[in-house]
Amino acid sequence: MGLEFSPSDPLFQLAIVIVAGIIGGELFGMLKLPKVTGWIATGILIRAVADQHSAFTGLTADTVPMFKPYMNFVLGYIAFTVGAAFHIVSLRNSGTRLGLLLLGEALITPTLVVLTMYFIGGWMAPEKITIKASLLLAAVAIAGAPGTTVLVAQEIRARGILTRTLIAAVALIDMVAVCAFAFVTSYIGEGDQGWHTTWPSAFVAAGREFGLALLVGGAWALGALALIRLVVSPAFLGPTMVAVILGSFGAASGLGASGILACTLAGIVVSNVRHQTVRSTEAYLHSIGGVLFAAFYTLAGMNLDFTLVLAAAGLVFVYFVARVVGKYAGAYAAMTIGGVPVRVRNYLGLALIPHGGVAVGLILFVQGDPRYTDIAQTVTTIGLAALAINQLVGPSAARFAITRAGEAGKDLPRLLDFLDENHIIVDITAETKEEVIRMLASGLYLTVDAPPIPQEEFVQRVLEREKQATTCLSEGLMVPHAVLEEGEDITGILGISSQGLDLGAPDGRPVHAVLLLATPESDRRRHLEVLAAFANAITRDVNLREQLYHARSAAFAYDVLHAEAAEDLNYFLEEAIERTK
Repeated sequence: MGLEFSPSDPLFQLAIVIVAGIIGGELFGMLKLPKVTGWIATGILIRAVADQHSAFTGLTADTVPMFKPYMNFVLGYIAFTVGAAFHIVSLRNSGTRLGLLLLGEALITPTLVVLTMYFIGGWMAPEKITIKASLLLAAVAIAGAPGTTVLVAQEIRARGILTRTLIAAVALIDMVAVCAFAFVTSYIGEGDQGWHTTWPSAFVAAGREFGLALLVGGAWALGALALIRLVVSPAFLGPTMVAVILGSFGAASGLGASGILACTLAGIVVSNVRHQTVRSTEAYLHSIGGVLFAAFYTLAGMNLDFTLVLAAAGLVFVYFVARVVGKYAGAYAAMTIGGVPVRVRNYLGLALIPHGGVAVGLILFVQGDPRYTDIAQTVTTIGLAALAINQLVGPSAARFAITRAGEAGKDLPRLLDFLDENHIIVDITAETKEEVIRMLASGLYLTVDAPPIPQEEFVQRVLEREKQATTCLSEGLMVPHAVLEEGEDITGILGISSQGLDLGAPDGRPVHAVLLLATPESDRRRHLEVLAAFANAITRDVNLREQLYHARSAAFAYDVLHAEAAEDLNYFLEEAIERTK
């Protein structure tokens, strides 16, 4: 009796997909190309030659829907991490800048894409490019690629205002894309006007979907956090958050709401209620992240019929260019209004070009929704093909933008690393030393690395030190501080007053910069180095002093302290160690 083998088991097929995807990604990596592009290309190839291997792999275009639960889990994980990036405390000083950027992405990018696709694309292929297809492609165009962007920044060791804005923005932009997509799908549903419903009805439908997603995602997140507090041990924080992702996506889908949006909102809740839990989840899934994404993007590639890509090459190019121009124009306009440094304004748009996971999820949603059978193939072909191009061009564009902005190679230990944008306050006002110390202490205790003692106790220690001897130095600098038995690393906050504060400085001059420090005993040497570096720089470098004292935003003050011209003040610690050898 001979053995018979049937390749119909989904686990066997998934194993083939994973192995093929890994091989394709590694081959592309050897060519210095993004692995994600290799995964998508592998999926396209598997579909293109299905007749030659389906007898023993079981893989065809028709088998992809069987993996929908797997695809939904990976999409949920991506969405959860996107939401987790919205940590309100961490975005305190950059809120206005990010808000303007999100507004630009929500308005300029989709508007430019929908007009370009409807008029130019419609002229090129009127039977394919309808207003419905144009609107859906415009919503998809908003999405970014948080994972790809973070990898590029880490690879070139980037740090600075552009990098910080970019990392915070790409996740939030994906949230905007999901919300815009929810509105568009509500608007173009069958209504009393034929192919679309009314604007008020669309807003109501989108609001209902958002409310249901918030209810589901919030309930799962808060329920899990309650279990973590009462029952779950630290070893099971990661698995518990995986349950949150699965539960949020599944329950939202069961209610007819967006699973992607529910997972995004669950991530927001977890991040802002118990931020450290997000890190546990990411650490838990990090070891298998490569497998998750290799299979996900390979399966996504299998949804793309390459013969249709060749036929629609012109439309793909038009869509790609429209999205790039929209991204750049939206970022440029937002940063111009936000008043950021010129180098950030000029290059941020290029760094936003990468396109990734959430976009894939939105495209696959269109493909699987029976309401869009007339345009699903067009949206899938153009969307996935343009995404593959973006995965080739996007990382290089982001790397170029960060490098041109002067932020590559800056993610090395420096003396003033603790003074990031969230640890700087401009336009401070106070009439007494105690008033300014209390105000800055309140700001310091809003950060994620607040001193490990109660705020009032810290304030009293600083005031006691101030009574012993004034910390007002010359040329408008004051450095109140306290040495703590607790903690490991120095932290602090910088307050700037362009008008100056009358705090009784020995030289009679107004105080323009107040650096409040909390120094543990174990880090006193660095404390002394900070004091010496600040005092020397402020007294000797008139240009730096004037720029810092008159910085109109925390971003500009950060730029002054971390610029190449300020390396005598904020020097690289490794270089300082080498000089002392």
